[in-house]
Amino acid sequence: MSTTPTPSPLFDLTGRTALVTGGAKGLGLAMARGLAQHGAPIVLADIDDETGEQAARDLAAETGVRVDYRHLDVTDQAEVEQTVAAIDDEVGGIEILLNNAGCTIHHPLEDGDAEKWRAVMTLNLDGVYHVLSAVGRRMLERGHGSIINTGSMSGIIANVPQTQASYNASKAAVHNLTRSAALEWAERGVRVNAIAPGYMRTELTRGFYEAGGPQIDQWNLMTPMKRPGEPHELAGAAVYLASDASSFVTGSVLSIDGGYTAA
Repeated sequence: MSTTPTPSPLFDLTGRTALVTGGAKGLGLAMARGLAQHGAPIVLADIDDETGEQAARDLAAETGVRVDYRHLDVTDQAEVEQTVAAIDDEVGGIEILLNNAGCTIHHPLEDGDAEKWRAVMTLNLDGVYHVLSAVGRRMLERGHGSIINTGSMSGIIANVPQTQASYNASKAAVHNLTRSAALEWAERGVRVNAIAPGYMRTELTRGFYEAGGPQIDQWNLMTPMKRPGEPHELAGAAVYLASDASSFVTGSVLSIDGGYTAA
């Protein structure tokens, strides 16, 4: 007689509230969906309020878990502190952080464009630090929590042919910030890891991929799996790192890049 297998409790996130920055769309929303499908109530945070509010409604209807939306500019440290405190009080504690908000601006190094450099660093590094610190402090008070920072394969290698030194540098810094936080908090119950996606086909890049061309051909050629990733292909890693299945994992950077950084 066949029986229905019992889902592993290792991946059960029921009742563990997750804050997802940059969660209105793209990679953040795809990972939030994976957490919600395993029972985690979700707070999507973004600066795109209309898109974020709709995403929260859709995700709640799809998964049956509580999904809220909060406006949050992660580059504003005072706003981060205030918003995180409010969310934490309301839900009884953020237990999972998907620290995902980020951007890319292509500009050649020789242009000396400090404004573009600072814009990328402010969001990709300072923003990650602000949320990491605010949420991590409260996790430490409770003695448990899982933080997942979104890094990039661009923090491991330097991409070609696009000129994105600021992005590459910011993601390399996110990886080492991840390791540093993990070591500081390892004995205090808070785990900190990062994922490092490769080239992904998101809402922002889908048209670029559909148009094709030499740069897309080059990216696919340099990726051993010969294709870009899809946002949902990050969800499993997010669930793993958020759950008890990864209870002995901290300070790790997990590459999800179709083999790009292994080549």
